[in-house]
Parts: sequence; C-alpha cells; structure tokens
Amino acid sequence: MPVSLSKGQKISLTKGNPGLKKVVVGLGWDTNAFDTGAAFDLDSSAFLLTDSGKVSKPEDFVFYGNLNHPSGAVTHCGDNLTGAGDGDDEQIKVDLSMIPAEITKIDFTVTIHEAEARRQNFGQVSNSFIRIYNEETGEEILRYDLGEDFSIETAAVFGELYKNGSEWKFNAIGSGYQGGLAALCGSFGVDVE
Repeated sequence: MPVSLSKGQKISLTKGNPGLKKVVVGLGWDTNAFDTGAAFDLDSSAFLLTDSGKVSKPEDFVFYGNLNHPSGAVTHCGDNLTGAGDGDDEQIKVDLSMIPAEITKIDFTVTIHEAEARRQNFGQVSNSFIRIYNEETGEEILRYDLGEDFSIETAAVFGELYKNGSEWKFNAIGSGYQGGLAALCGSFGVDVE
C-alpha cells in the first residue's frame, strides 16, 4: 500500500525497502477545459543538485533536451506533448545505486511549455501528482497529490529525493514559481540561453 503524502511531509524510501535500487518517478496532471486557444504541453525535469542546492554542471539538468544523465543514474522517458490519458504523463527513472557521490538531492519539476505566449498557468492545471514506484516489482511506494490551488505560476517543484546519511528520502514540496523553466534553471544554477 503506497504512502500518501501531504505538502512538506518527508519519508524514507530506502529504510522500509532494503535493497531498493531502481525507482520510477511518475508525474501526472490534467488540464482544465478553459480555452486558451492553444494546447497545453507540460514538461517534467530533474535537477541533480550538490550540497550547494545547485547543479555542478549543465548535464545535471535532465529534461526533454537531455534525456540521460552521464552517470546513467537518471533517465527521462520522453516528452508527452498532450498529457492525455490516465496515469503518469511523464516518467523519470532513477537508479539510486548509480547516483554520483556529490549529488545529494534530485528535484523533480514540471513547467508549462511556452506558458506566456499561450496565456497558460498552473491555475488551469488540476489533479497534479508525483508518485514513486519500485521499477523491479512495480509496487508503488509513495504518492503526493498536489492539492494546491496555483494561479499564475508557470513552473512547480513537485518533490525531491534527498540523501540523509546512507538513506534516500523523499520530500513532498509542491511549490510554484513564476517565470517558467528559465526561473527554475536560474534557481538551480543552470545557464539558459
């Protein structure tokens, strides 16, 4: 039975699951029926962070334009352009055993592609969630439904995996940002053109 988290709640992934190595982070959402004249394209990303809270190199930003981290620890499973259908809209695979030693946190984010040009924001997105399941058994470990009523935000940090001693834990964050992907990249130390 998966643990259902609320905002700010933290849980150990590895303590109750000895030997857990490979997990899949599933992110999902629905878009409301408000007609903005354009389709919604939401994009998930993973930022692999050091103790500084920043990436150490551009490759530590895994997204639709960089699907694989050089270490092999994080793999983005591809861009879903519509978000149609049930279940996960996008997935990011994480091999906990391959995460480089200097990486102490991985933040999972979702942004709205071309949000300003399309006059879109997270106020028009509902049923957002992040879940983590064991890739080898398919067993869902945790789920966090973002019940937040976002309004003008165009980017959100759904949650983060972080290292605590020898354990990997998960923090349900649910924070919105204005400025889309560029704002997130700036916050995490990624240079954007």
